[in-house]
Amino acid sequence: MPLLRIASVLAWVLLAFGLAFLVPIGVAIGRSEGAGWAFVGPMALVLLLGAALLALGQRWRPHRAQELGVRDGILLVGLVWTLLPALAALPLMLYFEGVGRPLSFTRAYFEAMSGLTTTGSTVLVGLDHLPGAINIWRGFLQWLGGMGILVLAVAILPLVGAGGGSLLRAETSGPLKELRLTPRIATTAKGLWSVYAALSLACVLAYRAGGMSWFDAWMHMFTTMSLGGLSNYDASFGHFDSAALEWIAIAFMLLASGSFALYFVAVLKRDPVRIWRNAEWRGTQALMLGAGLAVAAVLVWQGGAAADLETLRRALFNLVSIASTTGYASEDYTLWPAFAPWLMLILSGMATSAGSTGAGIKMARLLLLIQLARHELTRILHPRAVTPITVGGAVVPQAAIQSVLAFMLVYGVTVLGLTLLLLLGGMDFDTAFSAVLASINNMGPGFGEVGPAGNYAGLSDFKLWVCALAMLLGRLEILAFLVLFTRAFWRK
Repeated sequence: MPLLRIASVLAWVLLAFGLAFLVPIGVAIGRSEGAGWAFVGPMALVLLLGAALLALGQRWRPHRAQELGVRDGILLVGLVWTLLPALAALPLMLYFEGVGRPLSFTRAYFEAMSGLTTTGSTVLVGLDHLPGAINIWRGFLQWLGGMGILVLAVAILPLVGAGGGSLLRAETSGPLKELRLTPRIATTAKGLWSVYAALSLACVLAYRAGGMSWFDAWMHMFTTMSLGGLSNYDASFGHFDSAALEWIAIAFMLLASGSFALYFVAVLKRDPVRIWRNAEWRGTQALMLGAGLAVAAVLVWQGGAAADLETLRRALFNLVSIASTTGYASEDYTLWPAFAPWLMLILSGMATSAGSTGAGIKMARLLLLIQLARHELTRILHPRAVTPITVGGAVVPQAAIQSVLAFMLVYGVTVLGLTLLLLLGGMDFDTAFSAVLASINNMGPGFGEVGPAGNYAGLSDFKLWVCALAMLLGRLEILAFLVLFTRAFWRK
């Protein structure tokens, strides 16, 4: 019965994902390109697979006694985030095979995983000359993965309404994900996607007004709002060489770094001031803007840059891009004084809010860890004092504290372990460490060979699989994936 429940919901997810292939097909037709054929066969395969699973699971109908449980949700999320990249990779393999530049499954899977997890790493070169359908597919995958495939499923599929809470908890990020925004999970998911879509529309219009073509505006909206950072140009955002477009990108990256749940509640309650009152949102904006000013000061002090608005923009754009896990680059920032790129890398994934499209540690955990440290300092001075741990004036439950401490331990061990694997493969330390951190934080560029002036094309298959695993772990916040390999998970 549990397998029937999972098969039934997975079927609807696959059917919905199959329709996503219409986007690059439509682009190919609209631009009179010949690349649309590469998506027709994979779309048919995905739809047939979804129909087959639907027939298999048709005996299950959701009712009170058969709702999706927590284990069902975790297993389904794991299946979706490992299966969909394999299916999304098929058009890439077919296209490059058709043009005489075969792309192995490993490299196609890496590219698709980078897209869906909103990482932004790429193994492709000559992006400027790729068909629009191929590039828009890469960007659209990031936009879908930004809010989450399964959050979309909870929003639009009535079948998932029963037990949809387990999917939403397994899919969403942050230490306080048990909180419900509305009485109905489906209403919450629809609200999140509505806010995401509204801000996405504003972003594409702003990019168009800033001078991008409609195609570039849609492409970079997909990868800005998802904090993904893939571009259809090898020079990334630096291709445009436009101050106006970089300021627009900064604004929307900062917006996307905030919690969409917070935006939804502010709209629902008609209380926009609620956003400013949120401690995590203020912390997110203050950390990125403050760090951007620090980088600008370093560029003036040690880098010989002029103390003007252009230097501030250069520093802010690249800092916000990396700290928010977007991964755009307007120039090779690894050539800046060492303080700047290392600060940017360390901050990656630390500044975004829980409930945003970013990954990594999240500001909520950072604030909680700061409060824990303050609590311990107070306890040393006043051993008998009873001081609850609060964030933003709210007392943090003990379960959330334990979850954060466990996450930080596993996060550190995972980064160390994967870095050692890359070192075993012959990488230098700076490249290996930065590649793992960039992958697990779903940020993209690292240092050295995988820096903003290069990409992941030169990595061996072994190294690409290590980085793809890091992307998956980062997207699912590590614990939600590792629990699948525990004996307790499979015990009845």
